[in-house]
Amino acid sequence: MNSIRIQTHDFNLAEEYQLLRELSPAVGAVVTFAGLVRDFELDSSIDSLTLQHYPGMTENLLQEIVDQANQRWGLIAITLIHRVGELLPRDQIVFVGVASQHRVAAFEAAQFLMDYLKTKATFWKQVSQDGKQHWVESKDSDSAAAARWNSKGD
Repeated sequence: MNSIRIQTHDFNLAEEYQLLRELSPAVGAVVTFAGLVRDFELDSSIDSLTLQHYPGMTENLLQEIVDQANQRWGLIAITLIHRVGELLPRDQIVFVGVASQHRVAAFEAAQFLMDYLKTKATFWKQVSQDGKQHWVESKDSDSAAAARWNSKGD
């Protein structure tokens, strides 16, 4: 069972964990990651971060990423939540939760999902700093993190 959600409202980390934990008696590991909006961009504090996506296309790309993770690790479930709209520093922005029989699969799949989410999903980020806005460009470090999975069967 997988859940992919793009939403404006916040999520409850404990509830999302509990849902994964209780899915099946076969669950032996649950790994979760919650990403927060940083309070800086380009070494300067930010006022807010606005995320946009392309409805339909973004969900399809997220489904492809989830399908790849399931094929690689034979997982029990994945929950992937990404927020859009205007967010403030320290707001939760993304949740990745993986339930599997074994911890190694859960850890690796969660990292894979996050690495691919940062590089393959269609989200656009605009930062507001001191009354000015600018788009956030992709980072080489994110591309390098995703590229390492290519040598592992992608």
